[in-house]
Amino acid sequence: MSASIKYTLGRLGLFVVVFVLLLPVPLNLLVKAMIALVASAGFSYFLLARWRNEMAEQLAGAADRRRAEKNRLRAALAGDESAAAAGDRATPTGDDTAPASDRAALAGDDTAAASGRAAEPSGGDDGADAAASNGKAH
Repeated sequence: MSASIKYTLGRLGLFVVVFVLLLPVPLNLLVKAMIALVASAGFSYFLLARWRNEMAEQLAGAADRRRAEKNRLRAALAGDESAAAAGDRATPTGDDTAPASDRAALAGDDTAAASGRAAEPSGGDDGADAAASNGKAH
């Protein structure tokens, strides 16, 4: 299970436990909820520290991967051939599982890529026929 999901469910669980423990107390329901919220935040600081640290590491790793990919893409756009070859993920596979804008970009149809429409595979065509048909089957 993801560290973020574990931590979120842990926080929610602590809130529910504290709220249920406050039910017999003769206070307004919203006051009980506010007390449960503040108390569960305090308890989670100590009780869920390990899960919070795991989540922080997971988020930091994702941020590092995005930063590295962004730098690689900037280098590739600047003309660095090794950066372009290092992360070449846009290889045409022939399947239709890629998003429409990716398929259009792979097909070389700039108008369909800009508008988010997919270019139909046209079997050697230059793609103008597919763009003109607005995605209708031939």
